[in-house]
Amino acid sequence: MTAFLIANMAPIIFASLVVFLLLGFPVAFALAANGIIFGWIGIELGLFQPTFFQALPERIFGGIMNNDTLLAIPFFTFMGLVLERSGMAEDLLDTIGQLFGPVRGGIAYAVVLVGAMLAATTGVVAASVISMGLISLPIMLRYGYDRRLASGVIAASGTLAQIIPPSLVLIIMADQLGKSVGDMYKGAFIPGFVLAGLYMSYILSCTIFKPQWAPALPPEARVFREPSGKMGGTSLAILTLISVGVAVGYAQFVMPADKPLDEVIVICMLIGIGVAFALAVISRALKLNLLSAMAQKVTFVLIPPLALIFLVLGTIFLGIATPTEGGAMGASGAIIMALMRRRLSWSLLKQAMDSTAKLTTFVVFILVGARVFSLTFYGVDGHKWVEHLLSDLPGGEVGFLIVVNILVFVLAFFLDFFELSFIIVPLLGPVAEKLGIDLIWFGVLLAVNMQTSFMHPPFGFALFYLRSVAPSQPYRDAHDGRMLAPVTTGQIYWGAIPFVIIQCIMVALIIAFPALVSYDKPVSGDGGGPQIDIQQMLQEDASKSGGAFGGDTAAPQEQQDQQADDALMKSLGEPPKDGAAPAGSPAPEPGKEAAAPPAK
Repeated sequence: MTAFLIANMAPIIFASLVVFLLLGFPVAFALAANGIIFGWIGIELGLFQPTFFQALPERIFGGIMNNDTLLAIPFFTFMGLVLERSGMAEDLLDTIGQLFGPVRGGIAYAVVLVGAMLAATTGVVAASVISMGLISLPIMLRYGYDRRLASGVIAASGTLAQIIPPSLVLIIMADQLGKSVGDMYKGAFIPGFVLAGLYMSYILSCTIFKPQWAPALPPEARVFREPSGKMGGTSLAILTLISVGVAVGYAQFVMPADKPLDEVIVICMLIGIGVAFALAVISRALKLNLLSAMAQKVTFVLIPPLALIFLVLGTIFLGIATPTEGGAMGASGAIIMALMRRRLSWSLLKQAMDSTAKLTTFVVFILVGARVFSLTFYGVDGHKWVEHLLSDLPGGEVGFLIVVNILVFVLAFFLDFFELSFIIVPLLGPVAEKLGIDLIWFGVLLAVNMQTSFMHPPFGFALFYLRSVAPSQPYRDAHDGRMLAPVTTGQIYWGAIPFVIIQCIMVALIIAFPALVSYDKPVSGDGGGPQIDIQQMLQEDASKSGGAFGGDTAAPQEQQDQQADDALMKSLGEPPKDGAAPAGSPAPEPGKEAAAPPAK
C-alpha cells in the first residue's frame, strides 16, 4: 500500500482536490487543505523532509504579497464599479439605442457595443450584466423583443469584460503563465472585438430570418428630432467620416510603417476621437449649429469613455505605463468622470471600495491556497505526471489543444474562471511550452474558452446576474402601463446557448488563425510586470527551506548554485550532488536511487 501511494501520489492529490470541490468546499480552503494534508502524508512516507514546508512563507509573502502585477486587480475593479455606479452605462445605452433605433434589432446592437465599451473600461462582468439588464431589458421587452434573444444578448455582451482588456482574467492568466500582462492585453485586443462582431452577426441573422424577434424602435420612441423632423444622422455621418479620414491619413502618412497593429489602432482612435470632440466643442462654444442634436449627444457621451480607454489601454500598449500603473490611472480617471457628471458621493465611493475589497480578498485567498497546493503537488513531481499525461496524446500539438479545450469547456460547467486559472492553467502551461506553443497565444485561447463558464446553463454566473434583475413575475410597464409577461429561467438558459456556440467558434478561429493574437515578442523582459515561473519559484523556495530565507550573496556564484541544489534535494529527502548524505538525514539504502528534483 505504501509503495502504491508513493508511486501514485500526484494523481491521488489531484483526485482528492476534485472530490473536495464536488463536495462544495470553498476553492481556496480545498486547495490549501489538500496541500497541507498530502504534504504531511508525503513527509510520513519519506518523500521529503519537514523543512520542505519552510518554503511556504516565502511563497506567500514573496510570491504573492510582493507581486506588483496583482495590484492591477483592485485598481481595475474599483474603476469599473465607480463607472457602473456613476451612470455611464445608462447614458451609453440610451444614446446608442437611439442611434440604432431605426434599425431592426437596433437595441440589441446597442447592447453589444455598450458591452464592448464597458468591457474596455471596467473589466468586471457582474457590473456589465447587471447594468445592461436593469437598463436595456425593460426597453427590449416593451418593444416586443424575443425574450430568449434579449436575455442571451445581455448576458453574452456582459461577458466581453472577460476577454477585452482590461480583463481581470487576463491579469490572472498572465500571472499564472509567467508572462507580461501588457502582452496578454495586446494579444486579446483583436480577438475580443472579433467576438463582439460575431455577436452582432448573430443578431443580424436573427433580424433576417426572424424579424419579429428584434423590431425597430417605433417613431414615437425616437427622441432626437431636428426642426425639419429628421433624426439628424447626416451631420453625425459627416463628423464620423471626417474623424475616420483624419485618423486614416495620420496612419498612412505620419506613422512609421513598422508600427504594430495594436499601437496603430490605439493612436488612430485617439486622433479620430480628438478631432470629433474638438469640432463638437467648437460648434457648441461658438453656437455655429454645425452638428445635430444627435451628433452632439453621441459625441459628448461616447468620447469620455473612449478617452478613458486610451488612458488605460493606450498607455499600456504604447509602453508608457505598466498594467498596474494603467489601472491606477484608470481608477483616477473614473473618479474624475463621476465628479464631472456630478454623481460622485461618499456612498458611491464606500460601495465601490467595499466591493473591491471583497473581490480582491477572494482572489488573494484562492492564490494563497493555490501556492500551498502547488508546493506539495510539484514536490511529488505532479507537473511531470501532467506533462506525461498530456504530451503523449495522439496528434501532438493539435491533439493537446483539442483535449485541453474540451477539458476546460467541461470544467467550466462547475468552476468559474478564477478557479480554472489557479488550478488548471499552472498545470497546462509547462506542457504547452514544451510542445512549442506560444504562452501568450495559449493564454488568450484559454481565456476565450473560459468565457463560457459565465454562460453555461445552469451554473453560468452571467445567467445568475441576469436572473437577479430580470422580472420573474408579471409586471406593469412604467412607460405605457401595459401588463407584460415575466422572463423565465428557461428563456434565459435557451437564450445563452447560441452565444456559447459562438464562443466555441471563436476558439476554433483562434486555433485556425493564430495571427489573430498579435503582440510584440520581446527579446527579453518587457517591463510589463514580474515574470513568474512556478517551477522556478518552487526551486527557489525549496532552496531557502534549508534554514534561511536569504542566501550568502558574498559567496561565488558557483558555490551559491551548489548550495541551492543541495538545499533543494535536502528538502526532498535526497542526497547532495557530491553523494554525501545531508546532515540529520539517513543515508539512502544501497541499490536505491533518489528521484530527480523537479525539472526547471
